[in-house]
Amino acid sequence: MLGAVVWALVSGPASLGSAKLFPDTFRPVCCSFPWMEGSEELESSLLTQPWASVCFGESAFIAKASFRDSGYVLLISDLSSVWYESVDTEAVGQRSKELNKRLTAHVSSFLHHLCSLMCPLLAGQPDTTTSFSCHRTPGRLSVHVKSELSGLPFYWDFHCSAAPVEMVSRHLVRPLMRISLALQSQLQEVTSLLLQKDAEIEDYRESGAALSRDRLRTEPFQEETFLQNFMAESLPQICGAGDGQAFASSLQQLYVAVTQQEAKQARKRHLSGDAEAPVPAGETPGHPDLPPQTQEDETAHSSEGAAPASSPAQKLRPPVAKAKQKKAKGLFS
Repeated sequence: MLGAVVWALVSGPASLGSAKLFPDTFRPVCCSFPWMEGSEELESSLLTQPWASVCFGESAFIAKASFRDSGYVLLISDLSSVWYESVDTEAVGQRSKELNKRLTAHVSSFLHHLCSLMCPLLAGQPDTTTSFSCHRTPGRLSVHVKSELSGLPFYWDFHCSAAPVEMVSRHLVRPLMRISLALQSQLQEVTSLLLQKDAEIEDYRESGAALSRDRLRTEPFQEETFLQNFMAESLPQICGAGDGQAFASSLQQLYVAVTQQEAKQARKRHLSGDAEAPVPAGETPGHPDLPPQTQEDETAHSSEGAAPASSPAQKLRPPVAKAKQKKAKGLFS
């Protein structure tokens, strides 16, 4: 339902001898906020990337990543442990010199190439010419990449350490809790619609309508029976699917929607903090990157702030259809 991580191309001159490896027009396009820079910007763009099922060698993981012109950040989990690596351009340049002595290229070109290697993997379409393997030690995970760049071997090692608790909470625990609430809300809405449909069908029957195709006949929906059957039959199959399928594509879109709401709220809190901070005399209050607010802007902002904040679950609720009295037709005659 959803593609993999938001990726784009990084610009910069790269050469092997005198030949350019990449055009000059590559630019990164990721989720970003103008009030964030460096590692904070990378971390924020990583938040709204969906988790994807990947394999490094014979081991299954879920992973997400964000590549920018300032570096990259990678987050990996086997649902028992979580590892991450955040690297800036200086570290990328140093590591590329150590691992690829025969290649001379701009740091942005190496970042672009790493992005182009990870993108198909996270999209579920790994490149057959690229191999991934991993090695675990207590508290660390190393992912080794072997590929080609301009006809020469290209190597890279992701050195991931144990992710801090706050990062695990932000990228896994809190989004999953909100997803659970959203799905529960959806279930309640669907149950309500089914009961309304049953009432509508019963009204048709009482009016003398008959089903023209018997194979379409259904029993009235019983919520308690449905939940019992789900727990007894469907739940064991879901739990036995394996850790690598934890984020199926049908949940990726919901994960992105939930984390985008969190990022939006974080931005509002940041801007609100800037507005409340004391401002020296003669300076315009507000964010330095934003133009001064007019009276109309402030009025609009106040109106917007007065509106009650909606949760992800509320945003995902489908409108409840009201049963309408109709003349019997279609499947009924």
